[in-house]
Amino acid sequence: MALIGRNAQSTSRNSSKDQSEMAKETNGSQTPRDGVISIIGPGMRVDGDCTADGTLRVEGYIKGTVRAGKAVVVSKDGVVEGDILTQDAIIGGKVTGTVSAESRLELQATCQIQGEIRARRIKLDEGGQVNGNVRTGDAERPSSVPAAVRTGGGETAAPKSSGPAIEATPGM
Repeated sequence: MALIGRNAQSTSRNSSKDQSEMAKETNGSQTPRDGVISIIGPGMRVDGDCTADGTLRVEGYIKGTVRAGKAVVVSKDGVVEGDILTQDAIIGGKVTGTVSAESRLELQATCQIQGEIRARRIKLDEGGQVNGNVRTGDAERPSSVPAAVRTGGGETAAPKSSGPAIEATPGM
């Protein structure tokens, strides 16, 4: 019996050693993973900015700026009151603010956007509603330059834009 007791103790010591080593490995190697999807679920409300390295899916409500390294997906019941900054975006819900997608923006038939849109490429499904300015192509990054720039002769000139601007109105 003593032999069994010693083996059991030895096994439990090894087991706790393995667990502590695994914990060290897990805690020590916290690198951002692009494949990770963070979810703001239905009925959840966030007051403040949200930042994710990978993809952020919004099925609830966010009041603040949303930043995601890979993509932002706003489901048909999702609401964002603030700006969205990401690589790719799919909008099916309501957004009040600027949507800036460096690569691709998909606006689904259920979307309602109040604000500015900036994206390299846009897909708008029939029924989607956009009320605001739309800029496509390789648009310049926003900067702290005022809306009007004074030239040497005292005239006022608007800043140059590399993409076409589209003015959208309700009912289109």
